[in-house]
Amino acid sequence: EESARPLAAVECDFAIDSTGIGTTTYRRWYDHKWGKERSTQTWVKVHAMTGVTTNIVTAIEATATESADGPQLPPLLARTAETFDVREVSGDKAYSTKNNLWAVQKAGATPYIPFRKGSTGGVTHHRFDGLWSQMWHYYQFRRSDFLTHYHKRSNAETTFSMVKAKFGGSVRAKTSTAQINEALLKFLCHNIVVLIQSVYELGIEPAFWQDCPKSREAASEVALIRGF
Repeated sequence: EESARPLAAVECDFAIDSTGIGTTTYRRWYDHKWGKERSTQTWVKVHAMTGVTTNIVTAIEATATESADGPQLPPLLARTAETFDVREVSGDKAYSTKNNLWAVQKAGATPYIPFRKGSTGGVTHHRFDGLWSQMWHYYQFRRSDFLTHYHKRSNAETTFSMVKAKFGGSVRAKTSTAQINEALLKFLCHNIVVLIQSVYELGIEPAFWQDCPKSREAASEVALIRGF
């Protein structure tokens, strides 16, 4: 998260998604039904929240085994909100849960997460939820406006493509811990690249490990965006 801090004055809308990073190791098991050994390639699953303006990664989690996307939103958002003023959060249907909607609202932001087929805006599980109902009706009856915000989510996929194109889509390490660390290093390198680009394009002056409140109000709004 520290590598993203210098862009606190720039980013306020965020997208969340996950991607797989390939490995060179395989998991083997014996298939009793067919009477032979089978194998499949293992991979590291990376969950990341990214700013939609610069594609900076603001919070990240990596696991050696496949894990569900939905439960990752609250902790990633909480870590992002420690540094950034969050206005919008967009994600795909994998994040469509009441807990996630409330987590986004608690952070002072609006969730742009589409609803799964069959979802309703009324009483669900014998309990009415006002936020769920409000966002469901917004999604149903102001769909074009909702999708305008929601499609910022594609920036998360762009971030993953940037990382894999520049630093590769697989890791060479053999152990689980080393694979996770190598995957995380790819994203750290990506953030450094984004910061260098932002120095020239946005005129920021990166400073790290400063005492928060929002990184001293984001270095006084990047010195009023360098006089612009």
